Amino acid sequence: GPRVQKPAPNFEGTAVINGEFKDIKLSDYAGKYLYLFFYPLDFTFVCPTEIIAFSDRIGEFKDVNTSVVGVSCDSHFSHLAWVNTPRKSGGLGDLKYPLLSDFNKTIARDYNVLLEKDGVPLRGSFIIDPEGVVRQITINDLPVGRSVDEVLRLIKAFQFVDKHGEVCPANWNPESPTIKPTPTGSKEYFSKVN
Repeated sequence: GPRVQKPAPNFEGTAVINGEFKDIKLSDYAGKYLYLFFYPLDFTFVCPTEIIAFSDRIGEFKDVNTSVVGVSCDSHFSHLAWVNTPRKSGGLGDLKYPLLSDFNKTIARDYNVLLEKDGVPLRGSFIIDPEGVVRQITINDLPVGRSVDEVLRLIKAFQFVDKHGEVCPANWNPESPTIKPTPTGSKEYFSKVN
């Protein structure tokens, strides 16, 4: 399965993008950050809130050069039906990023998020950097959705350290001071914040 600091497992499959079917693969996202998330099933109760929340804020992901891809083990036909269902009726409406079909469950297995007995993936989330390396993994049990704010905070933190070589302390956000990873650098940080 995927490990932090290691290359992300390759994936490819048919996705629904702008109401069309299109084949996508991991290498399509080389050179930018990718937020890849799994959800259990189309047409369920928690899933649309989460999927819509990421879609409504897709501009903030674009601003930090990050693509978003959602994955479940439903067929691409099911994804299309859900996208074509209005939000008022529990559908997704106009979705701003691809929903990938993992109908044969290969991707969920490769990413270690498949519940074999139920045939559905857990809510796994993976932040993959422009080199295709996994930087962050979280896996939620089924009932609990994810926070868009937290995902964006993590992506910005990784991008900051990529650029500046500093380390981000607990609860870091883009306005916070960071720590230079040297004895004097860390003293400088602690004198700023204490």
